[in-house]
Amino acid sequence: MAPTPTPPAEPDDSPEAYVGLDAEGAERQARERGWSTVRRLAPGAFVTMEYLAGRLNFEVSEGTVQRCWKG
Repeated sequence: MAPTPTPPAEPDDSPEAYVGLDAEGAERQARERGWSTVRRLAPGAFVTMEYLAGRLNFEVSEGTVQRCWKG
């Protein structure tokens, strides 16, 4: 039987630290800190509920991060 895959490690980073930052700077900072995928979303956008290790989600309104969460 094949071994169970181990998900990639996520950066030791707090999503709350990105709230209030401009979207461009927040995305750059997230990538520098090791997030493999950074996703910008409009407020109220429909998204899948699957958890993807290494992904950071930004809800952006008027160029500013309003909400941020992992997965």
